[in-house]
Amino acid sequence: MTTTTITQADTGAPLCIAVVGHTNVGKTSLLRTLTRRIDFGEVSERPGTTRHVEQVDLRIDGRPAVRFFDTPGLEDAVTLLAHVAALEGASRPERIRRFLDGPEAHGAFEQEAKVLRTLLEVDAAFLVIDTREAPLPKYRDEIELLNSCARPVMPVLNFVGSPQAAGREGAWRELLAAAGLHAVVRFDAAAPFTGAERDLYHDLGALLPAHREALRGVATHLAQEAAARRGAACRVIAEGIIDGAALRREVRSETMADPKARQAEVDALRRSVFERAQRGIDDLLALHGFREGDAAEAPLPQLQGRWTLDLFHPETLKQAGVRLGQGAAVGAAIGVVADLAVAGISLGAGAAVGGAIGGALAQGWGPFGRRLMGRLRGVQELTVEDGVLFVMADWQLRVLQGLERRGHGATAPAANAAAPLPPGRAQALTAAVKAAQPARAHPDWAEPRRRFGRTLADGAREAVVDAVAQPVGSAAAGPAD
Repeated sequence: MTTTTITQADTGAPLCIAVVGHTNVGKTSLLRTLTRRIDFGEVSERPGTTRHVEQVDLRIDGRPAVRFFDTPGLEDAVTLLAHVAALEGASRPERIRRFLDGPEAHGAFEQEAKVLRTLLEVDAAFLVIDTREAPLPKYRDEIELLNSCARPVMPVLNFVGSPQAAGREGAWRELLAAAGLHAVVRFDAAAPFTGAERDLYHDLGALLPAHREALRGVATHLAQEAAARRGAACRVIAEGIIDGAALRREVRSETMADPKARQAEVDALRRSVFERAQRGIDDLLALHGFREGDAAEAPLPQLQGRWTLDLFHPETLKQAGVRLGQGAAVGAAIGVVADLAVAGISLGAGAAVGGAIGGALAQGWGPFGRRLMGRLRGVQELTVEDGVLFVMADWQLRVLQGLERRGHGATAPAANAAAPLPPGRAQALTAAVKAAQPARAHPDWAEPRRRFGRTLADGAREAVVDAVAQPVGSAAAGPAD
């Protein structure tokens, strides 16, 4: 985060946009949402959080295309407007400059001076409006003060998805029209909706004809970036499914015969699954410009109390088994099963896992030869049921869809998405779990191999990741809960 003094833009410099508005209307939240910058500014319900002009760039191919300036909130536009009107000057911009050269700009109106000084030096401004608030007379004075700088101003109606905004949008549009501001964009920094960013830049192009093509390019780039982010997120989920399918824990037969020792081994495998699931959630957060610590200021769906989700709960796994179309046998007991049968030879683990054999039999016969050799060595293996993989993928997919529709302006806790799966999504996730089955023959896939700090590529594993990511992508493209 840097405090910036704006200098005259050089030829070929990025388009400069000031983000202005009343205190606590979501200006910083809007910029975080537009730029996906997790390190920019501070989002809070406290009024007047931004006290300086701060700069953040929207980059395309490594170069800044749009440079935003986050400004402090206007606090006393009513008094300042009366003061500026009494100053000498042939035009409104001249009177604004006279104010900025006077002592009041460094005293009682220091915050407003920062806003107006910025506005005089940029190409245009976004006027952010909190539509949850009633359009009081003081906002008319703010708009008149901003218009005095003779820069194109585009109002952004923020938080339009909030219940408190219902019925007030029309009144805001009337106020803006009376001030000569007719090009208005709807947005929601708490829950961005499809097309909101595209509309923002397209409508700005109408105000700035010289930059229209460049702004269309920005909108196109953002759409491509969103598609790439979705693809990367689906691969994160696919990696988690494959890690879980490949994961196994070798246990001596005498350990399996001891209930207390056996439970310790099962718990250790469960922790390994949780750790992998958590890494996937962290990766999804990073992809969407959030950090784990952001939950204090912008709680994220599925993240508060995320460890309360029990991937191995019998009822959860029973439901997963139904969704998988294999009945309650998949995961009906505890979700982690030992090898239960090899060509009719009992491994003596049935009592330990409640006799659930559906998942083991559904996994195919490929690895059984190696497992039988383990039995002859006095070693048994704990593996992860298909139902657990399904629950984990479903959980992470719900988080992904929540992140895609949540902006950095959200401060209220999100409800836990526990709605039933749409049939198409359940089928797609089932296909993803089935596509991961080759990983069960490759326990080494559960731990990336490294040499000299670099992960070694595994062509066969990458092919399976691609195969799993495809149905995950189909599930992600379906309707959110």
